[in-house]
Amino acid sequence: MTAGTVETTRGHPDVPPTRNAFGALRHRRLLVVVALFALLVLAALASLAVGAKPIPIDGVWDAIFSPTGTEDDIVVRSLRTPRTVLGIIVGLALGVAGALMQGHTRNPLAEPGLLGVNAGAAFLVVVGIYGLGVTSPLGYVWFAFAGAFGASVLVFALGSAGRGGPTPVTLALAGIAVTYLLSALTSALVLSDTQTLDAYRFWAVGALAGRDAAIAGQIAPFVVVGLLLAAVNAPGLNLLALGEDVARGLGQHVQLTRWTGLIAITLLAGAATAACGPISFLGLVVPHVARYFTGPDHRWLLPASGLAGGVVLLAADVIGRAVVRPGELQVGIVLALVGAPFFVALVRRTKLAQL
Repeated sequence: MTAGTVETTRGHPDVPPTRNAFGALRHRRLLVVVALFALLVLAALASLAVGAKPIPIDGVWDAIFSPTGTEDDIVVRSLRTPRTVLGIIVGLALGVAGALMQGHTRNPLAEPGLLGVNAGAAFLVVVGIYGLGVTSPLGYVWFAFAGAFGASVLVFALGSAGRGGPTPVTLALAGIAVTYLLSALTSALVLSDTQTLDAYRFWAVGALAGRDAAIAGQIAPFVVVGLLLAAVNAPGLNLLALGEDVARGLGQHVQLTRWTGLIAITLLAGAATAACGPISFLGLVVPHVARYFTGPDHRWLLPASGLAGGVVLLAADVIGRAVVRPGELQVGIVLALVGAPFFVALVRRTKLAQL
């Protein structure tokens, strides 16, 4: 067949454009991921430049690549760079965890806290403050992560107790029950001691400020493993979206896929909550925004949600620093102010049968 024949065949009106349409969709998704990465870079630059002491972009560049020990260099390298790196890691973790959670529960209102992650982390942080006198964010991390992981394991165990193993409904119900139980225990401890209440409030507001540079290094291995598991989980999650019977018919190990995703959610959400406290709405809002541009394919939705999570978290942190300068509004508060209206709109647009 000659080249001219090939071109004629490609352009023939009777040839279905399926391959071309698929290529165009893939190209659009790739553009979305590249655009989100570019936005993440811009958000990181804004995070390094904006604060009580504004620093021009060329000053940020010099501080990173050719520092001379000036005040701007110290602010960028010692204060804002660790904060920005932590924001990117936590945003990636919560964005991907939220997309996984909504996919596995098939619930558009699901977010990582539904598995008891936030409640478990909060409970052990309070135990550490009340019982052991832990006072620094660096000390909170391990208590929070252990609590998040323990609560998730308890939720998985309760949700898997039935004959059919873990299902979206049993996991959601188990998560709600464990969350209420741990929240009640946390309140009992907090209300019994004023010093514990003061320390807990600082952690529970959800913030990037005041976190030691070492915290990012502590949670990074857990986040990396969680992201790898999420990538492995994406094709199976696409099959589960067709229904468990269809997935089994196509050779998918449903329970293995479920457990892989749930472990990934625990690692990602647990590490993020341990580092910054419970940050509401990010894991709920970001996957819906990413899904609007990428569609439901989790092979593209997960990286888009992670990148969008980093962008939104850094943007919220920058806004919090800018609106009440020279002070700042914690990122958890900013996200709550933005996320709450989105949540209400989402509930109003979602049919009860889909919940």
